[in-house]
Amino acid sequence: MKTFMQANFVISAEKLSQCPNFELNEFPLLGRSNVGKSSFINALANNKKLAKTSNTPGKTRLINFFNFSNEFIIADLPGYGYAKVSKEAQNRWQKYLEEYLLKRKQIKSLIQLIDGRHDIQKNDFQMREWVKAYNLPIITVVTKMDYVPKSKTLNVIKNIEKQFGGEIYPFSAVDNRYNELILKRLITE
Repeated sequence: MKTFMQANFVISAEKLSQCPNFELNEFPLLGRSNVGKSSFINALANNKKLAKTSNTPGKTRLINFFNFSNEFIIADLPGYGYAKVSKEAQNRWQKYLEEYLLKRKQIKSLIQLIDGRHDIQKNDFQMREWVKAYNLPIITVVTKMDYVPKSKTLNVIKNIEKQFGGEIYPFSAVDNRYNELILKRLITE
């Protein structure tokens, strides 16, 4: 199995009606701003320039679609929890994203990214409650595991598993040791 796959940027969309018409399984990325959504995409594609990364939270403003070797699509969504935009803009995003997440037929499973360096944040729990309320399928990916001491890795994973349940995958953008498991999961969906 591969540790990365060829991928390319397809299009950006603000709302459901602008989304591309694909027959491939789609996996939207949910996560706080700066949790590592762009780094996740770049590492799986082995291309640091594919998805724009930034040290400034809240840069992603649209749904960005990435095609992975015509096997599946990853949709990078705006991060929750931080954005220097007006309340009006935040409300519009929320409306568009809810419509996309609830009505997009191609979505196979959501992927919620959680920062492994910290306890699960309040807005991570709120997002998870929203997902549960609509009974949507979800996978949890624990990012930034390269910053977690190896002696604490298992504890971090077990803690998130205890609080969220379901499938939990560790991830590091620095090395590719977890990529194979994640790619295998997305391809075999």
